[in-house]
Amino acid sequence: MLKRVSLTTILLLAALAAIGWKYQQYLSNPWTRDGQIRAQVIQITPRVTGPITHIHIKDNSVVKAGDLLFEIDPRTYQAALEKAEASLAQANAMLKKAQDESHRGHSLARRQPGAVSQLTLTQLNNGVEAARAGVKVAQASVEEARLNLGFTKVSAPVDGFITNLNMRVGTQVVANQPVVALVDQHSFWIEGFFKETDIRDVSTGDKATVSLMSYPDQPLQATVESIGYGIAHKDGSTGVSLLPNVTPTFQWIRLAQRIPVRVQIEQLPPNIQLRVGTSASIIIHKVAPVTIEQIALKTQR
Repeated sequence: MLKRVSLTTILLLAALAAIGWKYQQYLSNPWTRDGQIRAQVIQITPRVTGPITHIHIKDNSVVKAGDLLFEIDPRTYQAALEKAEASLAQANAMLKKAQDESHRGHSLARRQPGAVSQLTLTQLNNGVEAARAGVKVAQASVEEARLNLGFTKVSAPVDGFITNLNMRVGTQVVANQPVVALVDQHSFWIEGFFKETDIRDVSTGDKATVSLMSYPDQPLQATVESIGYGIAHKDGSTGVSLLPNVTPTFQWIRLAQRIPVRVQIEQLPPNIQLRVGTSASIIIHKVAPVTIEQIALKTQR
């Protein structure tokens, strides 16, 4: 009986020691399971309106910067360009006519002083300036029409992954309305949410270890890139009768808020593919703060 009690006591003490050691490790190295893979997502948005005539991508495909994604019917914009070019030619003809009339008027005034009034000469000069302005307007219209024609071909701005592709040939796209998402291949990072009490000694540059739920047996080395400076306040929003909406809480419970910490993976193995929104666990290896005694000891040395 005594042996059983002794064995039980030893096991209990060992368990308490393990719990204490683990808690101490948790205090010195903050850990969270509330991590998520993030990346910059570019909303591919056409600059012009029209039906899609060609689609050069598939859902969940990989694209390179400059790759053609899809094409919009260019006929309307080709016609607009030709019309603008015709208006430019007409404006140039009007400028030539105004310049000829001004040249004749000034030549006659030099040969026969007084044959042409000063008011007429001024009007001729103004006609030339107005014609030049008309040419500039026509040139701008041609450039705008040429740009719109070029916008009928939509290309990838960066390397990345196409996702949530739902359009088909014949789909009417509207200018400045996003149609597909492009995940920037070179912008992935991990965002973890730590209790405010756990990050008091955490600073930029601290090392971290990331475990992806998709690859639990391949921990990744990472570095703390930044720590969030604020989070949204849930209470205080306007409610009924323009009064602040405050959620009731128990007075003896004071929950620590969670602050986002951004970490960057140092080197990604080729067999791991990061995906936006998937889960991760993060451990931050704090750098022990230097005490005044340690500074004094180093100074003495």
